[in-house]
Amino acid sequence: MNYTYILRCADGTLYTGWTNDLEKRLEAHNSGTGAKYTRSRRPCRLVYFEELGTKEEAMSREFHIKRLTREEKLRLINSRNE
Repeated sequence: MNYTYILRCADGTLYTGWTNDLEKRLEAHNSGTGAKYTRSRRPCRLVYFEELGTKEEAMSREFHIKRLTREEKLRLINSRNE
C-alpha cells in the first residue's frame, strides 16, 4: 500500500508527502531524518492520509494536494475528520 499524507508541524505549517510505510516515515520526520522542511519544525503530527494502490498514484495525489491553497488543505483535513 502507498500513502499520501499531510503533517501539521509544530509551527502550524502543513507538509505533504507520500510513502509506502506511513509509520516509519512519520518516525523519520520526527527524528530529524525525514524531509529537510520538517527537521526544524518538529514535532510533526499526522493529520490526514489517503491509501493508494500504486506509487505513481500516491505521487500524483501528493502533487495535486501540494497545489492546493492552505485553506483548501484544511478543508480536506477537516472533511476526513468529520
